[in-house]
Amino acid sequence: MSNVMYNKMWHQTQEALNSLLDNESQKMTEPQGNKVIVFQMLATFYIKYVQIFRNMENVYDQIVHPQKRLLIRKILDAVMGRILELKNEMVELEMTEFHYFDDILQDLKLAPQQLDVPIPRYFVKERLEVIKEREKILSQILSECGLNLADSKYAAKSIPMEEAIKLIQVAERARQGRLRALFMKQIYLQECRAKEIKLLGRKAADTGVAALQIQKVWRGFIQNRKTLKAREDEMVFLGMKPPPYFNDISAAIVQSEKVKHLRNEVQQKHEENYKKALVSIKEELKAMEGLGIKEHLQDQIRQWFIECRNLTGTFPEYPNEEEGGSAVIFTNKTPEQVVEDILANQEEEEKLKKKKKKEERETRVQRRKIDEKKGSQKDKLKEEDEEWKMSPSLFLKLMEEGNSSYKDVWLHKDESWNFPQDYDPEIIKEEKRRELESEIRVQVDELMRQELKNLKLAVNKEIELPGKAKKAKKQGKGKKGRKGKRGKKDKDLTADRTIDSLYKELVEEGLLIQAVKVNLSDYIGEYSYLGTTLRQVAIEPMPSLLDVRQLITLYGILPLGVGKKMLVHAICTETGANLFNLSASNIAGKYPGKNGLQMMLHLVFKVARELQPSVVWIQDTEKTFYKKVPQAEKRNEPKRLKRHLPRMLKLLKPNDRILIVGTTQRPFDAELQPFCRVYQKIILVPRPDYASRYVLWKEIIIRNGGLVTNSLNISCLSKVTDGFTQGQIVNVIKEVLTDRRIRQQAHKPLTAMEFITMMTSMNPVYKEEEESFKNWYAKTPLGRKRMLSLTVGNKEKEKEKGNKKVKKEKRK
Repeated sequence: MSNVMYNKMWHQTQEALNSLLDNESQKMTEPQGNKVIVFQMLATFYIKYVQIFRNMENVYDQIVHPQKRLLIRKILDAVMGRILELKNEMVELEMTEFHYFDDILQDLKLAPQQLDVPIPRYFVKERLEVIKEREKILSQILSECGLNLADSKYAAKSIPMEEAIKLIQVAERARQGRLRALFMKQIYLQECRAKEIKLLGRKAADTGVAALQIQKVWRGFIQNRKTLKAREDEMVFLGMKPPPYFNDISAAIVQSEKVKHLRNEVQQKHEENYKKALVSIKEELKAMEGLGIKEHLQDQIRQWFIECRNLTGTFPEYPNEEEGGSAVIFTNKTPEQVVEDILANQEEEEKLKKKKKKEERETRVQRRKIDEKKGSQKDKLKEEDEEWKMSPSLFLKLMEEGNSSYKDVWLHKDESWNFPQDYDPEIIKEEKRRELESEIRVQVDELMRQELKNLKLAVNKEIELPGKAKKAKKQGKGKKGRKGKRGKKDKDLTADRTIDSLYKELVEEGLLIQAVKVNLSDYIGEYSYLGTTLRQVAIEPMPSLLDVRQLITLYGILPLGVGKKMLVHAICTETGANLFNLSASNIAGKYPGKNGLQMMLHLVFKVARELQPSVVWIQDTEKTFYKKVPQAEKRNEPKRLKRHLPRMLKLLKPNDRILIVGTTQRPFDAELQPFCRVYQKIILVPRPDYASRYVLWKEIIIRNGGLVTNSLNISCLSKVTDGFTQGQIVNVIKEVLTDRRIRQQAHKPLTAMEFITMMTSMNPVYKEEEESFKNWYAKTPLGRKRMLSLTVGNKEKEKEKGNKKVKKEKRK
């Protein structure tokens, strides 16, 4: 794709965003009472924003113009925030984390894959050097401590020489035995043939009969092959089977990857040129226009002094530096306009005084009317409460600002001179001119304050009273006192130590661990196609693995920008985050005592803040909130974090990019209230459904070097493995597809039985166990709200049915 194509794609995406913003502003002003209509509206906006986000992320990743990328990034972040807001609105409306959009996708003519929220590539790309350096330091510390797990996986175990010789002897004797057995088999078959000839009394077969037999077999073989080829072609033509070279990487894809790398290099080059230009152009402007700007500002402020003196009879009060100085008065205004504003303010004050008198008279009359209409107003308030209204958005304004700046600067801009898409110097000049003016204005304000003071002394003989300054000093003292109090609460226990030393200590103690490199795309699943249909008949569907993956993207990855364990590592990989392990089993015996625990949490959260984004992982988190600690685990003190963790979470600020993730297989062993206080979002990871299992078997077999042929019945495997987790399926595939088995596939294709025999030794997740998870989830705050909304909805439906029956009887 060329620069022109990506620019065109950007313009089209901006048009879609502009129309969506207009549509949203119209719909949000209209209050709605029907929840179904409200959800349809929210879901439509959500899906459209996701499409805009996908296109915008692609444009930002590939466009090379540095100033365009700044604006696109601003809009992209705002769209990301708006998606999260709409998701939250849908959760509050339906009282569930999982939503199904099959009917809306049909109306918009979109595939389910287009609903997948992409992970922005700049999360890792823009911090690539920092991440690599951190990984290098981490692996170095781990190797020094002998804890490098990556190397230990492939490290050879040292064994005595005698055992090594014995192993070689066993392998060699086995090889010789196999060869001897094959040789003896060939001799045996020859003897059998000779015996058959003697018994039948035939010395040699007729050459004609032999030739006819060979022709018969050969023609049958050829025809069979033609029939199979015709059947394969038909299946490909009908779209029921991929083409033969469908999974092979084409030359076009390889070329496109090369072009992407080249574009990234151009991006970096243009970014460097842009940063240099910001400094050089500002220096040029300062040298060329700095003196002129200073004189212009001084003349402007002097004229304001004179005009105010002529109008009011006194010189004006000069705004303080905290208030913004003269910029507050002269922002995009001339001295004449400032004078007009002063006169207008005086007229408004007089009008306000007159209005107050009228209002006092009218309030007496209105009080009587209000008392009479109280009853009718209560009914109206009830109706208004039932009507749904959208919560105020923090990101709509940012999107509108970005959209308006796009219209003002880039929509009709002629870029015929800028084919390589390097920076635009004129735009930099405008920005730096404003920046330079604000810097010079600070200096001018100091000079003009002194000049105004001299004018007052000379003309009016006015002397400023020092009372205000004293008050300000007192206020300053008060603020310092408050800061001192806060400082005691947030006392730094390791003020005398560097972050590097704290980082090393956490690694050595095993609290900061190396994340396994897995992407979220490796968490394979399929879209739930019957979710809306099942909910329409009052059946709550189990979420699919793809639904879980989308929630992890929305709640875990985007705010920082079973496979529960894999999901945690995927979050770290996709965001380049540090991974801290505060599992009960990992912190057992480390930093003992109350002071030791405080120090451990202080170290973890201090390093997590300094090196954010960070993920704090608590595996088997039910142990931290045990109802009753088992006798075997009492020594490990699994509930150490129960009291201190909520306190540490309260100290986190909104700007801190720290994510607390807990994973559990037995949530019902934990106390529910403290558990739910720590975790804002609780995601129930289901067993893979048939569609997810089918995709999982196929994809993982191919990734591990397996070949999917007609001999391998994937559908059968998906049916038989109902109840097994994705982790168990992946382990079975890895056990079957050894290096030796992969080499044998050419003459011995894979079969379903090879995998099924391996599954017999594993225990699935039974339906009763799944029901216990559902029952536990129904007791969580969101689960209770969902159950309550379902019961209220069923009662309303029954009432409607009863009213319809009564009406029919009356008609009869």
